[in-house]
Amino acid sequence: MSVKIRMHRAGAKRKPFYRIVVADSRMPRDGRFIEQVGYYNPVSQPKELKLDEDKIFDWLQKGAQPSDTVRSLLSGAGLMTKLHDAKYNK
Repeated sequence: MSVKIRMHRAGAKRKPFYRIVVADSRMPRDGRFIEQVGYYNPVSQPKELKLDEDKIFDWLQKGAQPSDTVRSLLSGAGLMTKLHDAKYNK
């Protein structure tokens, strides 16, 4: 089972709201997921991002692969640097 950290779209037309979830890669975008680890609201000013860093860090260490968009959000939050340091500076 390949596990991905990706965005699950919610909200109304033209007012997207994304949940950041951990899901099996074979499931559809808005289908079943394992765990919700944050959310992203691109419509609000300023854009709102909330991440449960401990859960995301645990999933990344277990081998979950973030999607490209989620990877850029995690990099902006400094989580990818934290993972890199933990992985290579033992």
